[in-house]
Amino acid sequence: MHSEFALINRFLAPDPNVPVSGVSLGVGDDAALLEPAAGQRLVVSVDTSMVDVHFPAAAPAHAIGHRALAVSLSDLAAMGARARWCLMSLTLPEPDEAWVKAFAEGFHALCHSSGVGLAGGDVTRGELAIGVTVMGEVPPGEALTRAGSRPGDWLAVTGSLGGGAGGLASWQAGERDLTAALLSRYLLPVPRLSAGRALRGLASAAIDISDGLLADLEHLCQASGVGAELWPGALPMAEGLVDEWGEAAARQAALNGGDDYELLVSMPPSFLEPARQRLAELGVALTVIGRFTTEPGLTGVDAPVSSGWQHFPGDRP
Repeated sequence: MHSEFALINRFLAPDPNVPVSGVSLGVGDDAALLEPAAGQRLVVSVDTSMVDVHFPAAAPAHAIGHRALAVSLSDLAAMGARARWCLMSLTLPEPDEAWVKAFAEGFHALCHSSGVGLAGGDVTRGELAIGVTVMGEVPPGEALTRAGSRPGDWLAVTGSLGGGAGGLASWQAGERDLTAALLSRYLLPVPRLSAGRALRGLASAAIDISDGLLADLEHLCQASGVGAELWPGALPMAEGLVDEWGEAAARQAALNGGDDYELLVSMPPSFLEPARQRLAELGVALTVIGRFTTEPGLTGVDAPVSSGWQHFPGDRP
């Protein structure tokens, strides 16, 4: 049986033969020493993924590792930041060597493809949970926030919607093929890091869609002090969602399902085509699904605005 230190050294520590940019002291000491680029603002976010809350206990370990990092990186994408480093804490019921190896492979693979360096972390015993802190950089004054939407701005979304909810339903129905389009969207989400950086200077506000389109749109409206008119017929549906669920159910999944990790943005109409051109170079679609209004509230949908996932449901502020 491996100790936590052996697990870290064998599976979780970065490859010593691959230097991590900006880390002058990383895994193996009491804390990391990082070197942000000169003149950049540091962007930091933290997320916790709990077994059977954020991912199924029986999900493949490599997918759990990927997903735990991806959902945190999505927050950096929404800020238009370049991802640089992460910290990861892993709580395990038992030191299962094969499981940790596969988990680490999924985590490290996304680190590599996203340009992120694992700078430190912790392993402890308890119910399976993963805490990930991500750090990135953005030039001063260029960070995308939730508070910039203006009446008359277009409301637009990257990629497609409903895939997260569709993938969860597929898993619950017994689908286990991670190459299946919907299941892949749920267990192996792709954070829109390049898209977020490309939208700097064009988007007036942004948020990533984790709790569902309606819930996250409400966050955007509240932060900006605006309302929104939504065009449900314009929603871009995830591949296979309409075929499996039908039009009406697919639209509800796109509106309230969550776990899509697309970017929901506002932008002046004159910036739409430049934004689409930038994203087209990345292979990412940008679809206008409504506009922001002066009057508060949401129009265009009959469904009530979802409050999204809440760990402690109750009266909302």
